Amino acid sequence: MHKILDTYNYLHTIPELGFEEFKTSAYLADALEEIGYEVTRNVGNTTGVVGIIKGEEAGPTVLLRADMDALPFTVDGKLIKVHACGHDTHCAMLLEAAETLKNKVKKGTLKILFQPGEETAKGATAMVNAGVFEGVDYALGLHVRPIQEIHSGGMTPALRHGATAWVKFDIKGINSHGARPHLGVNAIETAVLIANAIMAIKEDPSKQWSCKVTGINSNNPFNVITDTATINVDCRAQSNRIINSLIEKLKNIGKGIGLAQGATVDIYTPVAVVPAAEFDEDLVAMVGECIKEVLGEENYVPEIITPGGEDFHFIAVQCPTVKCCYMGVGTGCTPGMHNIEMHMDLDKLQNGTDVLVKATLKLIG
Repeated sequence: MHKILDTYNYLHTIPELGFEEFKTSAYLADALEEIGYEVTRNVGNTTGVVGIIKGEEAGPTVLLRADMDALPFTVDGKLIKVHACGHDTHCAMLLEAAETLKNKVKKGTLKILFQPGEETAKGATAMVNAGVFEGVDYALGLHVRPIQEIHSGGMTPALRHGATAWVKFDIKGINSHGARPHLGVNAIETAVLIANAIMAIKEDPSKQWSCKVTGINSNNPFNVITDTATINVDCRAQSNRIINSLIEKLKNIGKGIGLAQGATVDIYTPVAVVPAAEFDEDLVAMVGECIKEVLGEENYVPEIITPGGEDFHFIAVQCPTVKCCYMGVGTGCTPGMHNIEMHMDLDKLQNGTDVLVKATLKLIG
């Protein structure tokens, strides 16, 4: 346990933002090399780190992944960086698991991935594009959880994150005087019609989803009919089918109302659509048994459905042959994730390491 805390205590003092994890990745790469892993640094021309060991017998390839980046906050007008999502703890748990597993892999291959840029929603895709998941059969990850979700000391084998999409409408009308509206195309009126149509969207009510306008922006004097406006829309869904359906409906709404109003409407997603979790259910069941064996039935928590996003889930979508599972580790995070004051029960981090080790050995031990 002291090694986990040593790693955590150091990484917590050097928080770095996505794709800028220079000190973090160097520390982790050095540690993996010292343990005896074959290490690749700067994976995909990023700060990503991969460590590999191979068993003596043929077998599957298992990848264990932890994210490295911290979050930015503005305090008294100054940018500060804080590990307020627990990525430092993920690295600490995984590094300890890597050391424990070093001489226990009998068959197949073990890959350790320290991934950059999770908070940017670009890190997992960068690793996929770099070929990290080629030949990988199983991918396991984990995330510490807030006290509101899992009791401290508990674990769940499946964090069912939802899909997240941000859709932006850029509306271009025709400027005119307020006394002569017939000579213009009011971009704000077009925006309001689009917003009303968005509120009328329907999807399967038995599934969790939401689609809401989070911003309509335009600045003009009272007596000038504006020719520009923007609409921001936040979409959430517990399935990739529904998130894709929502995006398609938004596109049709923008095109149709723009055509009817005589306005030009450009519709796009300013950041990548983060997919919903897609897990291999047999792997989830196996990890669940590992939790029970390691922590006891009383600390086994059934799957958790959460509307939050996680870029680990790009793996299953972009590499459909990889069987994925993403665990939740109850560490009593308080007051909550992405809170600058977040703290947790550090003595519960060993649970994540122990379950990672147990599950890995069932696959390649």
